[in-house]
Amino acid sequence: MEIEKIRKEALAELEKAANAASIEKLQVKYLGRKGEISLLLRTLKDLSVEERRHTGPKLQSLKNELEGLFSNRLSVNKEVSREKSVDLTAPGKKISRGHLHPLTLVDADIRKIFLSMNFSVVEGPEVETEYYNFDALNVPEFHPAREMWDTFWLKRDPAQKNEEKLLLRTHTSPVQIRYMEKNEPPFQIIAPGRTFRYEATDASHEINFYQLEGLMVGKSVSLANFKFVVEEFFKKFFAGQKIEFRYRPSYFPFVEPGVEVIIKLNDKWLEVMGAGMVHSMVFEYAGYNPRDWQGFAFGVGIDRLAMIKYKIPDIRMFYSGDLRFIKQF
Repeated sequence: MEIEKIRKEALAELEKAANAASIEKLQVKYLGRKGEISLLLRTLKDLSVEERRHTGPKLQSLKNELEGLFSNRLSVNKEVSREKSVDLTAPGKKISRGHLHPLTLVDADIRKIFLSMNFSVVEGPEVETEYYNFDALNVPEFHPAREMWDTFWLKRDPAQKNEEKLLLRTHTSPVQIRYMEKNEPPFQIIAPGRTFRYEATDASHEINFYQLEGLMVGKSVSLANFKFVVEEFFKKFFAGQKIEFRYRPSYFPFVEPGVEVIIKLNDKWLEVMGAGMVHSMVFEYAGYNPRDWQGFAFGVGIDRLAMIKYKIPDIRMFYSGDLRFIKQF
């Protein structure tokens, strides 16, 4: 029978085919538009109904069989060719690994240092109420100190007449109020997080940045305790570098007295932190009796510490999304 003869010839020639080109040539010979099986399929119209019923399925079966065989041989042949083209003696390509953002690295360092000093890490919401961001921190409405922060206020719902005013927090200090409301002293905490201020951007200012709030409260906590904690922190953070400290009186509404911490690093004096003893009014807002408790609080910019540590000249580089910058860390 001609169909069986074509099948045997095709299988024999396929067995002898040595490369992809010869296999493709055979595929055209038998399955192409002018191939042997295609020609036989065209002759079916000249056969009787009974002959077509008998011959048609056999031709279609042979066509499907050869299509599968040719496809399988081509894929195997290409895989073998690809393996032969690989130089097993060549050195492997270096895998490109991901890089942690410098702010992530600095945040992790800060947490590690304060955890080693028995501080706990707490967090708070980035969308704050006016009460926690200002009022409870001894910055009442219309107080001149509010001009120290350029605030992003959120639009209020006109249907909610008594709705409390919301804003993007301007500092992480509200976290200390929220924590004190729910916890009894003594304790020592840090609160790292993102903050927002509506101001023009330049090399040292951004509309969003990361800040660290610190708070220690106890029966006899003093500025001496604060001095030890911050000096220990900076010595560990700038490990291996010579560092000197100065403390300058300053004003912050939520502390009294207030101080600025200035460090000398690489022969240059830098203001790095605002701090002081927690104001008695802040304790009262939190539900503490200021006659029973005292403590210190401090705030430091994580971005600024990263800029100092890694000698980064422009704060905007942190938020540029430029992988050339990230891959350096």
